[in-house]
Amino acid sequence: MKSYIYIILAVLFIIPLSAVSQTSEDIFRAVGTPHNPKVQIAFNKYYTSEGLAALGKKIADAHPNLVKRQSIGKSTKGRDIWMLAITDYSVGDADRKPAFYVDGNIHSNEIQGGEICTYTAWYLTEGYKDIDYVKNMLRDRIFYIVPTINPDARNDFMKEANTAHSPRAGLIALDDDSDGLFDEDGYDDLDGDGSITQMRRKNDNGNFILDPKDPRKMIQIGPDDIVTAQRYEFLGSEGIDNDGDGRINEDTYGYYDPNRDWGWKWQPDYVQRGAYKYPFSAPETRAVADFVKAHPNIAGAQSFHNSGGMILRGPGAEEDLATYNRADVRIYDAIGNKGAELLPGYRYLTVYKDLYSVFGGELDWFYGGRGIYTFTNEIFTNYAYYKKNGGGQDVRYNAERDLLLGDGFTMWKSFNHPTYGEVEIGGFKKNFGRATPGFLLEEECHRNMVFTFYHAYHMPNISVDKITKKSLGGGLTEVTAIIKNDRLMPTHASQDLKYKIERPDFISLSGGKVIAGMIVNNDDFNVTTEQKVNPEKLRINNISGNSTVKVRWIVKGGNNYKVTVDSAKGGLVSKSL
Repeated sequence: MKSYIYIILAVLFIIPLSAVSQTSEDIFRAVGTPHNPKVQIAFNKYYTSEGLAALGKKIADAHPNLVKRQSIGKSTKGRDIWMLAITDYSVGDADRKPAFYVDGNIHSNEIQGGEICTYTAWYLTEGYKDIDYVKNMLRDRIFYIVPTINPDARNDFMKEANTAHSPRAGLIALDDDSDGLFDEDGYDDLDGDGSITQMRRKNDNGNFILDPKDPRKMIQIGPDDIVTAQRYEFLGSEGIDNDGDGRINEDTYGYYDPNRDWGWKWQPDYVQRGAYKYPFSAPETRAVADFVKAHPNIAGAQSFHNSGGMILRGPGAEEDLATYNRADVRIYDAIGNKGAELLPGYRYLTVYKDLYSVFGGELDWFYGGRGIYTFTNEIFTNYAYYKKNGGGQDVRYNAERDLLLGDGFTMWKSFNHPTYGEVEIGGFKKNFGRATPGFLLEEECHRNMVFTFYHAYHMPNISVDKITKKSLGGGLTEVTAIIKNDRLMPTHASQDLKYKIERPDFISLSGGKVIAGMIVNNDDFNVTTEQKVNPEKLRINNISGNSTVKVRWIVKGGNNYKVTVDSAKGGLVSKSL
């Protein structure tokens, strides 16, 4: 009998673990994460433009009741600029819901926005079945998500040899050095590592020496230092003189900045470096502007850049300071300060005051030109490495060694340069420094997503709170309605009201013949403002945040009265008595 037991035990021990049945129930769900998603996506890596497009299509195909996918335009090279419109299409008119616009990757090397946008789309669709917050959000709001508005140059950054900072522009060819040729002297990957790093050369009169504690680093020599070690000089980014003009890397992909191409306080290139021909002269920015203008329901917006760990609001330039008035700044401050809590290590800042001047920026066009409350987040900060501030440049070197195990640096190697002779090439790779490391990327995606959710939550939320009626005799009835907006943002930003960007809101009554209609300014003292033309459809300039509007009609006949509120940014809602 014992021999049979031994045989059974032996068989059990040699069965491989892979043979054990595993189902979805073998996984314990982490709180706050969608359970058993239809679309499996790894958020510890970056995707090309085609990769993002494929993920967007998978999300749309898996959730046709929540997602409509469309191209909003073409890039310089003819790629589609894909947008995912996400809401609960079974409830209400999707085109009339308050909308939140999100985009990323306007600067081609600032890639995290593509993954954050895709994560947001994925989370909204996969979380809909399990998370009530998401379900309620999609019942009342619609999200327009554009993961990359610079698909050409996103691919160039990923597939070609670049620095962490290039290319910033799109791929319209320009003659940077005014020699009649276009983009003829770009970077050269001399050591074949896929990145453009640095060149250095031994020079007895150089200003740098090797750090004796870390051979990767160079230390600048101070004026009083006594130096016996080998001196070096830096020669700039890796490359050669391709056009024989005595300069290296001086005509890379034509320099223009898509974030200086927007039609608000735009300035030409001699004032604002990076401006192109005229506002919206790049096809990518034109596509976004046309989409936004065609969707007046957009009340809030978010753009993702990198880096530095910043939540930015306008104005971009001090000359535009008067645009951002006190009432709207209070709303910006409330949302921005909450963002600083949700994003540890991030700072809530004003562009012109805390960063630098920007004319013709996307951020300012959305608010200044369209009256849309908008933030730009600069993704990733050194704080994320060790969860503390400080450390200066050493933080990057330490993190690359300790946390990335040397994967972000090309060690210095000799190279016989055709101009400089014997040089050494090395330095940080293009995917380190600005781009969030893979092990931190999903957290970055999630925290930035919930910041956009907080912003979107506080877009106008209009309801007909209460309807009452009172008989006045003689077949006349007084109908009074209270309209409520229980969120932070008004239906019209102050900038919107100042320039009459969007139409007014309308509050209508049906179900009887309206004899008179009025806005109730003070019910206690019976102070009203009568609208004598079309009294059944009252014109309201604005419904402020966290407030109510009271309206009243005198009606002849009828009984089944219905009040409808029609607001471009607040939505279309109605209630019957």
